[in-house]
Amino acid sequence: MQGVQETDFAKRWFVGPWLALLGLKLWLASRLPLFVDEAFYWQEGRHLAWAYSDLPGLTAWLARIGDGLGDGTLALRLPFLAIAAAIPWLVVRLAARELDPKAGWQAGTLALLLPLAGTMGLLAVPDVPLLLATLLCLDAGARLLRRVDAFAALELALGLVIGGLTHYRFAAVIAVGFCALLVLRDGRAALRDRRVWIALAAGALAWLPLVLWNLDNADAGLRFQLVDRHPWSFSGAGVRLGRMQLLLATPLLLLAMVVAAWRGWRDGRPAARYLAASGSMIVLGFLLLGFFADRERVSFHWPLPGYLALLPLVPAVLAGWPRGWRIATWATAAVGLGAVLGYYAVASVPSWRAQTASRNFHPTNFAGWRELDAAVRDALATMPADTRLLVGNFKIGAELGFARDDAGIAVLEHPLNDKHGRAPQLALWGISHASRATLGDGPLLLVASSSDARFRELLAHYHALCRQVGPLPPPRVLNIDHGRQRFLLFAIPRGIRSGACTAPALAFLDAPVAGKAVAGGFEVSGWAFKDGVGLRGVEVMLDGRVVAQARYGETNPGVTGYWKDSNDRNHPNVYFRARVEGAQPGARWLGLRLHGADGSVEDWPEQKIEVR
Repeated sequence: MQGVQETDFAKRWFVGPWLALLGLKLWLASRLPLFVDEAFYWQEGRHLAWAYSDLPGLTAWLARIGDGLGDGTLALRLPFLAIAAAIPWLVVRLAARELDPKAGWQAGTLALLLPLAGTMGLLAVPDVPLLLATLLCLDAGARLLRRVDAFAALELALGLVIGGLTHYRFAAVIAVGFCALLVLRDGRAALRDRRVWIALAAGALAWLPLVLWNLDNADAGLRFQLVDRHPWSFSGAGVRLGRMQLLLATPLLLLAMVVAAWRGWRDGRPAARYLAASGSMIVLGFLLLGFFADRERVSFHWPLPGYLALLPLVPAVLAGWPRGWRIATWATAAVGLGAVLGYYAVASVPSWRAQTASRNFHPTNFAGWRELDAAVRDALATMPADTRLLVGNFKIGAELGFARDDAGIAVLEHPLNDKHGRAPQLALWGISHASRATLGDGPLLLVASSSDARFRELLAHYHALCRQVGPLPPPRVLNIDHGRQRFLLFAIPRGIRSGACTAPALAFLDAPVAGKAVAGGFEVSGWAFKDGVGLRGVEVMLDGRVVAQARYGETNPGVTGYWKDSNDRNHPNVYFRARVEGAQPGARWLGLRLHGADGSVEDWPEQKIEVR
């Protein structure tokens, strides 16, 4: 009787949080701006195909289903939210059947609290169907260890097909699951059954669209996923990545998973050994891969399938811990989930997001897209009716495309398109352009970003824009979150022009240093220049208000020596100084207003200082 009561209690503690979390995610998903990858998957969904340059087709198909359900971000994300809502229930079913019902409900609750798993579905990304495929395969594998039957084989085939249609990364799950079965006597027996091999053959066929796409496109997708994006050389940066991957499991829950894996390898039950082997090999494999693979793009979520494989084994470990440690484990996991949900909440509220502009965790890829769409509409309203929209990279094209319901916005060739494996796909759609020559001589509104290039590469980026479209007119500058996200809108008139590159201005503040405390009266110094026409003046701004006129034109040969490609005629006289008086105490945002000799006015990104 007590066992039944404890199981009912565990069930209530799963169902209640599951409902609450689902409601919260629906609310957040309706408010959270579209992440750049989501926007591109939407764009792929508007160009339905069996496979794409970056991924197999399933993510785009799900995005297309969501797109058909209605307008806005919530509709796009609904299929992913539905799949994510089912994942904890699959954990419950697996753990309850193979271990015991109480452990099943507790494992499901842990899947809700595990930060990356609990927030799954908020974004329309391939990790959602990838987790579904992983759990289906895990569940099927555990069933096969008991008895090979048609249901287990069918479930395995379904998981393998979903995974093969989702991501290249699923190959690691297949390899680990196969090895886990091989090391178990019951697993080797299951692999002798032809029904299992029929399921494996069905799963292999799911990779056929990706294989055919790569054969038709010079292995572009395969080279990006396996060669171009990975240095394949050892780097100590893998320690930092591994720390992030482990931290997102929350420390005490991670410790419980380590103990569970250790015990699971020695457990007499085949299913426990299978889950321990699968989970630990996935986690350790991706931790090791972090020392050799891609360190520039987000990869802290890669071990998540391994964590979910270990969760069914964790309740038994927690049952042996003192009550205080059990409470602390559940509490820290809940805090971790709250932190990740809080990050998304900050990203969804512009005023909150702006306050993080000086922090490394600023959600830049969520920022400014609605404001950019409004600015583009305003700019187009003042231009000729036949003006064509041209954007500087795939991010801007996908985000503006979603906002404007236009999946065919012209995109300039840009290193970012290659870096993310999207360049071949843009070319296949016929919307990638090397220069203005392929767009005719009609008027253009060019929308570019200075946030997608490192500061030291900005001048080269501007010169590349000049080579692609000609000398640039004065830009309309859109600074989002104090310039952390920065867009430049160029109204390019009819006709193809040539000449020296006229580029946006560049500037740097030597003093005061960002984050430094200063008195109410303080000195401001730095340098600024503008290729093509030069600057005629610099104003200092505090919290968006001009507070001083700088003395511009001091000599600084060091700037000229560093920016050797600059054609600003003022070099080396590009240094400025100013003094600000009467600044009010507190956190303030210090910026510059740069006046070009051509009449342009550009506000430079602000930096945060503390006035004593």
